[in-house]
Formats: sequence, structure tokens, C-alpha cells
Amino acid sequence: MTRYKVTLEYDGTNLIGWQENRQGPSVQSLMKDAIEKFSASRPDVVAAGRTDAGVHATAMVAHFDLFGSEPDADTVMRALNFYLSDKPVSVLKCEVASNDFNARFDCVARHYKYIVLNRRAPVVLQKNRVYWVPRPLNIDAMKSAAQKLLGNHDFTSFRASECQAKSPIKTLDKIEITQSGDEIIFEFSARSFLHHMVRNIVGTLIEIGLGKPYDIDAIFAAHDRSAAGPTAPAAGLYFIRADYDSNDD
Repeated sequence: MTRYKVTLEYDGTNLIGWQENRQGPSVQSLMKDAIEKFSASRPDVVAAGRTDAGVHATAMVAHFDLFGSEPDADTVMRALNFYLSDKPVSVLKCEVASNDFNARFDCVARHYKYIVLNRRAPVVLQKNRVYWVPRPLNIDAMKSAAQKLLGNHDFTSFRASECQAKSPIKTLDKIEITQSGDEIIFEFSARSFLHHMVRNIVGTLIEIGLGKPYDIDAIFAAHDRSAAGPTAPAAGLYFIRADYDSNDD
């Protein structure tokens, strides 16, 4: 058996997310299809993060196993990209990993960014890539509120109702908000996130930037999803990096 570690880029616009199911094409199903076409096997493909429908990735890490001929990593990468050539998924990197490497459980930090296009003119070139907010946003107010989200908290008010995590307690290691022209970029880092946690935080911060009277301390204390702001659209969210200890691969 050979375990392969791959780094993927994908456009989630027309995908149902990472997870394979019968509702439509997913990143996982497209990867399995491509593996099957060149290896005649259909192994499970495990990712660092299970992104939702419409969410993109610039560097998602995943692993899978092959038995038998076990080609070298470069051959696997070229074969995968050949069979993915007309799909919204690309393999940026492929390497042989240790047999006990696990893209999901060995991940020590996950990093996301969320892009908001803040201008009056509608989106054209960046459609399905950003969240368009036509009204002016108060960046300082959003930055001030964001600082209260850092650290270890009960994020019940920022988790989706269908979230399956055993505990709502998470530690948010980084949240930064920067502006470049019309784009406002939110960056998040944590060991793990709750379902819709990033999008619910962004949705709340946008409301604060629009002048709505949301208070982060009160939202935490409520332990109620309805206390926070709306869920920001999937289109603006990107999985950008997964970190591992140096001896994991």
C-alpha cells in the first residue's frame, strides 16, 4: 500500500461541497472518479476540511491509498490532472506520505479567508468568488468586534443548527481584517472550526460594519444561533491552508 498526500485547488461554485453524496458532484466524488479511471480502484479520499457547497479552496490537503502497482507521486499527479482537466478541481502537489498520515486528524491548524467586495457597482468578473456588499462598511467597528472573538470560547451562537461537533468550545487563534481597494479580506486560523462558524462570524461582523447593534459578549452569553447575525454566502469563503507537524508526512 502507498499513501498519497495531495494538495488541491478547486472552484466550489457548482459543487455540493467536499463530501460525496447523491445530490450532485462533489470534490471527493470527482477525485474518486479520477483515481478510478487511472488505477481501476476507488479508494476513500480524506480531506483536512469538509467544505460546503459553493466554498472554494486554494490549497486543500487530502490523502488516499493505492494498492498494487503504486506509481510514483509525479505519475499520480499527472494522471489525476489529466482526468480532472474538464473539472473545477486541480492537483497542485502530490507526494508519498507515511502510511499513518491522516489529512484530517493530523492537521494542527486550518486557515480560511473570506472576501467581501464593498462597492456600489454590482459584481461581474468576481461573481461567485466574493460576497458583494454595496453599502459602506465601518472597518474599525468590525476590527474592534473581531478582537473579542479571539481565544477560547463557546461558539454555540456561531454554529449551524446541523453542526455535528461534540463540543461548541473552540479556540480561534487568528482573525484579521484588511482592506485592499474595494476588497475587505477576513482571515481566520484555528485548529478546527464548527459548521458555518466562519460564515456566521463574517455575517455578524458585516452587520456590525453596517451599524447594527450587535454585541459580541452578549452573543456569546446567549448560546443561541439567533443572537448572532446572518450566515454570509458561501461564495466568498476559501480554504487556504492546512498545517501539519513536520513529522506527519
